[in-house]
Amino acid sequence: MKIEIITIGDEILIGQIVDTNSAWMGVELNKLGWDVVAITTVGDVHDDIIKAFDVALQRADIVLVTGGTGPTKDDITKNILCEYFDSKLIFNQSILDNVEAIFANRAIKINELTKTQAWVPDKAVVLMNRVGTAPCLWFEKDGKVLVSMAGVPSEMKWLMSNEILPKLEKTFNDGSAVEHRTLLVKDYSESALAEKLSDFEANLPKCFKLAYLPQQGIVRLRLTGRNHDKNVLIENTDKYAAQLKSILGKAIYSDVDLPLEKLVGLRLKQLKITMATAESCTGGTIAKMITSVPGSSEYFMGGIVSYSNLVKESVLNVDKKDIETFGAVSETVVRQMAKGAIKVCSADCSVATSGIAGPDGGTKDKPVGTVWICAQYKEKQIARLYNFGTIREYNTVKASNCALQLLLEILE
Repeated sequence: MKIEIITIGDEILIGQIVDTNSAWMGVELNKLGWDVVAITTVGDVHDDIIKAFDVALQRADIVLVTGGTGPTKDDITKNILCEYFDSKLIFNQSILDNVEAIFANRAIKINELTKTQAWVPDKAVVLMNRVGTAPCLWFEKDGKVLVSMAGVPSEMKWLMSNEILPKLEKTFNDGSAVEHRTLLVKDYSESALAEKLSDFEANLPKCFKLAYLPQQGIVRLRLTGRNHDKNVLIENTDKYAAQLKSILGKAIYSDVDLPLEKLVGLRLKQLKITMATAESCTGGTIAKMITSVPGSSEYFMGGIVSYSNLVKESVLNVDKKDIETFGAVSETVVRQMAKGAIKVCSADCSVATSGIAGPDGGTKDKPVGTVWICAQYKEKQIARLYNFGTIREYNTVKASNCALQLLLEILE
């Protein structure tokens, strides 16, 4: 099925809020094997919304609309839908009962403006919104479907999960199954990885496709297959995923599609060990990533942001003469930082970073983007030199990702 997503709201166009709805819907729809062919954002303007509906219904089978469904004057979507589908507003007692129940549960008194949510187009099928006041409206015309729902993310997710997706599956499911395998790849750029896999990709049957999803220091390689026979599909997906693993070897650091910080946490819990960080150029980013995971207090002991040489020397016990001889951005210094972090924090393993994030501070021998990273577990260390680009934010994130990849490597 071809699907288009339309988000409505001036606040999205001016950047006041970020459209996370489309991203979430795209992921969930892809799991079901449906293709999102376009995502369109329009403001609260009558003619722009009408035009967006026209274009979307020409190129897609299903149009999912979020936003503009509240009770205030700037929420104009419902009235435009009434006009677009040649409908008239009728009162729906079930909607009012639902809204009153929601308000009663929140100990809030309903007002007259909110009661207007119970007036809906007569040609719409109402899908009840159990977590908000704006009903979900389902329209069908010439074999195509347009669904309008609230733009509030929590309401949208509830409606999609509990009402819209089940109804779409029942209405449009052709019996085909979809399988995904995602491999997390390091040490390759997107283009280099595509070149490496050109022969593999050329020999894939048409019912399979490969997607390259790059991030800083990571390429998420997603293999997707479709088939009416679920068992055959699973067997073939496993076969092609195994071929990818054989081709890429240790460049694949996980076949579980989870963020690095969660993968590290799972590995630490599996080994029943703790970790610490010593960060210079990453400025605490690694510690923030690790502690963003609920339950990380079980394995994260602490971190030192040793931005100055004085802190490297006094807290992490880095030799002052080594800093003077080799520089703070050097293998010998980053190895001592990793060792010092384990001692100071009483941890079992650690990662340390020291580099030139930019945009200034580079030299001929150590240009901007030069980063040394060290991972240590017990007495074993791996230290590696990286050369990133000239963009500070990019360097910080990429160095943090590479540090966690290095930690996973030493914990194998």
